[in-house]
Amino acid sequence: MVSNYSKWKHYQSEIILLCVRWYLKYLLNYRNLEEMMREGGLHINYITIMRWVHQYGSEMENKMRKYLKPTKDFWRIDEIYIKVKEDEHIYIEQ
Repeated sequence: MVSNYSKWKHYQSEIILLCVRWYLKYLLNYRNLEEMMREGGLHINYITIMRWVHQYGSEMENKMRKYLKPTKDFWRIDEIYIKVKEDEHIYIEQ
């Protein structure tokens, strides 16, 4: 899996996977990742990281999904906020 990501690329596949993983897991923006890579001595443009995420993000998610813990089919909500009109707000507590 790792070697396929670096074919015809300027950077090693480990760098590509690291950037995509950090973007998806820690909700960093592209410029933050660019700055983090620059601090590590790599000069990667944020547009390049964005292209990697668009190109490899869904593929990584599909391959990793089988290793994730299953979640339940329902959600519990403690509090609901409903906006009825412009100036009225209703809070419903359960």
